Amino acid sequence: MGGHPVIEGVREWQADLAAIRQDIHAHPELGMEEARTSALVARELKALGIAVTEGVGKFGVVGTITGTRPGQRVVGLRADMDALQIPEATGLPYASRNAGVMHACGHDGHTTMLLGAARWLATHRDFAGTVHLIFQPAEEGRGGARAMIEDGLFERFPCDAIYGLHNKPTLPAGTFAIRSGPALAASDRFIVTFRGTGGHGGSTPHLATDVTVVQAHFVLALQTIIGRNVPAVEAAVLSVGSIQGGSPISPNVMPAELTVTGTARSYTPAVRDLLERRIGEIAHGLAATYGCTAEAVYRRGVPATVNHAEQTEVARAAAGALGAPVVEHAPVTGAEDFALMLEQRPGAFMFIGGGTGPDGTSPNLHTPHFDFNDEIIPAGVAYWVSVVEQELGMGRG
Repeated sequence: MGGHPVIEGVREWQADLAAIRQDIHAHPELGMEEARTSALVARELKALGIAVTEGVGKFGVVGTITGTRPGQRVVGLRADMDALQIPEATGLPYASRNAGVMHACGHDGHTTMLLGAARWLATHRDFAGTVHLIFQPAEEGRGGARAMIEDGLFERFPCDAIYGLHNKPTLPAGTFAIRSGPALAASDRFIVTFRGTGGHGGSTPHLATDVTVVQAHFVLALQTIIGRNVPAVEAAVLSVGSIQGGSPISPNVMPAELTVTGTARSYTPAVRDLLERRIGEIAHGLAATYGCTAEAVYRRGVPATVNHAEQTEVARAAAGALGAPVVEHAPVTGAEDFALMLEQRPGAFMFIGGGTGPDGTSPNLHTPHFDFNDEIIPAGVAYWVSVVEQELGMGRG
């Protein structure tokens, strides 16, 4: 990608952007607590002469740039700002100063790349239409996209198309990856509580209804949903994350209640409905078999992230125009609340390679050793500018 004018232009002030990124990294904030980060974003945008609206969905910030050429089309570019509840172990000079919280998913880099695009677009407005720069709080499970939408995001800032960008470790730096259709999974959770009589596990187990036996069969039976109910050509995941019941200091007491919780991932509404139905059927059926009762709760989180065909091609073209490799991305069973925005407006979610370290490896997302690669900032900024060029004809005619 060497020689592309935007990339070369951004490199002149890459150090400024890296300093912003590292400052955000050093001061991470959990979802719906991004007071400092959103204030930083608003301050940077205002310094560029960009119209700024704060407090959208509590801590969301929207910057609006109108092109100098006539045009009615409006494009939204979205970045997330929140951190994760993970203690940082990088040992970096700019490591987290907030104990137990760190930017382990690269949202500090996402925010910075969009701020870089704001800086470029604020001084290169030769496009026909409007760009909304959407800085979203609380992507990591705390409802930031929903909060902005419910606060009238798309009514107050109408968008004909919406785009997202996420870094991906191990994908070569300077490479982009995308797919049309389902790109990331729906993320749901299930909570199943089994209730019986409990009893003395040593002297009178025969007089008890044993919920531990029910849960053992239940955990095994969950995988029959994947193997025998979900069509073989489709994908889904069911994993148990917690089993709670009884007391470790009373091993001779059979618990009267036991709870199993876990996560469910799927790509289509039909499979999502199937998972919910079968989890309940199996829980109630097994409980009845062993003389117990069951309560099954299925809580839907964000839906699958489904890229729209037209905007996927726009995103491909935007990355390709940089001279970058654009590869087909396999579906990811991780989830992204950008999916909610894609339910409201057509759009696409792109991955940008974060590269690897000298040993050919890179700490993965959501791990204590992860750090965003500042070297990809110019490519990320250039991608956003290229999306505007593809959508609004920047620099043409």
